[in-house]
Amino acid sequence: MSAILIASTPVHGHVTPLLAVARFLVARGHRVRFLTGARYRDAVVATGAHYLPLPADADYDDSDVNAAFPGRVGLSGVAGIRYDIAQIFLRPMPAQLRAIDTALEAEPADAVLTESMFLGAVALLTRPRSERPAVVNLGIVPLGISSRDTAPFGLGIPPLAGPAGRVRNALLSLASRRFIFGGVQREAERLVAESTGARLDAFFMDAAALADAVVQFSVPGFEYPRSDLPDRVHFVGPVSRSATSDAPLPEWWGDLDGSRAVVHVTQGTVANADYAELIAPAVAGLADDDVLVVVSTGGRPVSTLGALPANVRAAEYLPYDALLPLTDVYVSNGGYGGVHAAMRHGVPLVVAGQTEDKVEVTARVAWSGVGINLRTNRPTAAAVRDAVRTVLGSSRYREASARIGAEIDASSGLPGLEAVVVAAAGANEKVSP
Repeated sequence: MSAILIASTPVHGHVTPLLAVARFLVARGHRVRFLTGARYRDAVVATGAHYLPLPADADYDDSDVNAAFPGRVGLSGVAGIRYDIAQIFLRPMPAQLRAIDTALEAEPADAVLTESMFLGAVALLTRPRSERPAVVNLGIVPLGISSRDTAPFGLGIPPLAGPAGRVRNALLSLASRRFIFGGVQREAERLVAESTGARLDAFFMDAAALADAVVQFSVPGFEYPRSDLPDRVHFVGPVSRSATSDAPLPEWWGDLDGSRAVVHVTQGTVANADYAELIAPAVAGLADDDVLVVVSTGGRPVSTLGALPANVRAAEYLPYDALLPLTDVYVSNGGYGGVHAAMRHGVPLVVAGQTEDKVEVTARVAWSGVGINLRTNRPTAAAVRDAVRTVLGSSRYREASARIGAEIDASSGLPGLEAVVVAAAGANEKVSP
């Protein structure tokens, strides 16, 4: 068996899928250590992995990201992505690398597994392969590797086929590297040089491509096709799909009796401080429709929602393995994990998210046909209502979601990830999925 070090930024949506990875690898007999924020210590320990804390200058409380990073308030689109990358993900790079080095000095590892936005891995990958373990990038956000067939990551622009599309992509890539993210690239180069003495020759947005292997937590049907996709990219589907939720059933659960369509509304567990972004307009827009609106606050007290219409039920957390088979439309701000959970159950979507990686997730929702992208962080009540009615009134969205759901069910999942990790580490044992 292998010695594995997992590293994640202290963000719920980044840590959660890696907890499923840790739990599986521990059960398979691997020695697993998990480096992340103090808030997730108990969750890591519960997987059977050994917890390692991030240093203070790389840790923060993601339960209120805007409080931790007030400069991001009011930003969206490219400006929001640029801020988040520079301040939330890039700034901790030196401290993250030091933490990895400390862990490896204390106990060598056969492989280091990092999620896409743990950018300390970028600095680690500037070292020769002989001076570091295998590094496997875990794709917990849409694939950001540059391609002649896609627009640059972060713009939320879907593919355009043919020569015209490739010309467009080349021009956008030039603009992205030199102007849109030019300042962030220069900062990445400075931090890498400061941390390792090495030169970062690659575009920082292509960090995943530097890894020895990339394991994408999705399926090809939900990712833009790339004729130049590296062979080391492996799609295994959402790895948390085998986990069951321990969230209790609320007392109103019996109301989900099939007598009317169920519309689930959530802003996830991070971007949920301001209900006016999505939950409030969704609740208002659907108040007079013959649907049952089921709201998840993502951990905030239900009382913070205020007075609710008669057709709304709410809970802090809900067991998705029980809820989604009963759901007719999933309304969210585009979290990668939640979108995949919906598609796994063939549930069509209405999405409204333009921050973090969500601008890319929501663009893929529209491109793949599984739902409607409202292209804003703050849709109106009428916009949500009309989109939900459209999705309920057409079978094509559900059929598209079911098609990707079948692809998810057929994907290799955690056994496939383990096989990639063992191969990248150069281990000799045979892995049986």
